[in-house]
Amino acid sequence: MTTSLTIQQAAAKTGLSVHTLRYYEKIGLLDPIARQDNTHRLFREEDLLWIGFLLKLRSTGLPIRDMLRYAELRRAGNTAESVSARKALLQQHARTVEETIAELQSNLSILHMKVKMYEDMEAALPPVVVAHPQSIEDASNDHSNDSNKRNNSTRKTGDPSRHPQARR
Repeated sequence: MTTSLTIQQAAAKTGLSVHTLRYYEKIGLLDPIARQDNTHRLFREEDLLWIGFLLKLRSTGLPIRDMLRYAELRRAGNTAESVSARKALLQQHARTVEETIAELQSNLSILHMKVKMYEDMEAALPPVVVAHPQSIEDASNDHSNDSNKRNNSTRKTGDPSRHPQARR
């Protein structure tokens, strides 16, 4: 017995939104989906398998226009022309994917070289001395105390410019 899924269930199972499933049907990527009582779409296992393949094509960067061409050829059946054209389309796309992978591998190698360079640079740097947090606080307090002492000593010496009453 075949199980049918509602559009919400199909969306959850495929990871596509309900809107995207409707859009794919509207533009012809999906064959017309069977409907229950002419209202609610019912996705069959075959529909989900086809959607899964479309997702593979999409995730590898095949443009929608080429996906549409492939779907059109698929609907034409397994004629010599259709089979040959689908094969050629997928072969070309496979070459494009392989080129992309090669470029990404090259870029990844450069990133690894840079990371290694920075690791070597870090290893050659003198060690960083981290002060104990209490030492930093003590130094800060010492600095504050020095400032207070200077201010107080100035007032004690009678510097008129520092004395508020002398400015009157």
